[in-house]
Amino acid sequence: MVVTWTEAVVVSHTPATPDIAVIDLAPGEGAEFPAYTAGAHVDVLTASGLVRQYSLCGPPETGRYRLAVLNEPQSRGGSREMHALRVSDRLRISAPRNRFPLVTAQRHLLFAGGIGITPILAMLRQLEYEGGDFTLHYCARSRDRAAFVTELQGNPRVALHFDDEEPGQRLDVARDLGDPRPDTAVYVCGPGGFMDHVLGEAEALGWPPQSLHKERFAKQDPAGAPDTAGSDGGFTVRLASTGAEYAVPEGRGVLDVLLENGIDTPYSCQLGICGECVVKVLAGDPDHRDDVLTDGERAEGMFAICTSRATTPVLELDL
Repeated sequence: MVVTWTEAVVVSHTPATPDIAVIDLAPGEGAEFPAYTAGAHVDVLTASGLVRQYSLCGPPETGRYRLAVLNEPQSRGGSREMHALRVSDRLRISAPRNRFPLVTAQRHLLFAGGIGITPILAMLRQLEYEGGDFTLHYCARSRDRAAFVTELQGNPRVALHFDDEEPGQRLDVARDLGDPRPDTAVYVCGPGGFMDHVLGEAEALGWPPQSLHKERFAKQDPAGAPDTAGSDGGFTVRLASTGAEYAVPEGRGVLDVLLENGIDTPYSCQLGICGECVVKVLAGDPDHRDDVLTDGERAEGMFAICTSRATTPVLELDL
């Protein structure tokens, strides 16, 4: 699937912390950006041709899109290009997509770690506008490394937790999350270690998976996990629309093979975290290696072709 790109102009580029830049984008002449909901992200096509995903942190009513980008030295290069942008520079972005929306609930608990505040901040603003019942727990290494802390401090619904301040104010998941409540939705976003900690503690406290909503910015790589690059044996993928079959060898992914054979299929992050490449499995057993699908979606046959594989010789896809 060909992505429709929209031209965007950098109208503001300011440091929020020593390593986080806040970038405001306006649409090109005569255009308007599509509306979006809290938790949405856009793909950004950089000057070098990299495609990266960044959450929209609002506020949406300005007609502009706001991104907050961490300059990550160990990244694949996108963050460095974004930090190098200047006012009046132009780039291309996709329409917003949302795999991390607010759900219907009487109460919302928001947990953000570091740059994970970006989608969570949009949720906070939406909940404030709607009069929703929520609490935000925002964790960072230090106050000067926390983006948007100035506008969040003093908010009675926001608890700030910093590693280098007195121990009593640090996040305590058992205390700050508490026992499961059927009327409560929990949202978690941030670095992998932070997310694993919060979600692991939530599971230990008895919170059911359907109450826990997450978005990762990088592929989860827990110790002992299977190789997400696809080191297992090969299998065959069959396309239901044509009956065509393609061998997916050891060390190659379904998406790679389909693209090499000219198959028009949507994709974006290629890490199993954005959900753009998800299709339905019609036959065969998938080996899920993404970090975006819920247990319910997997049970319904959803499958991320960029990272996941098969445990059966043939996997038939709704393509």
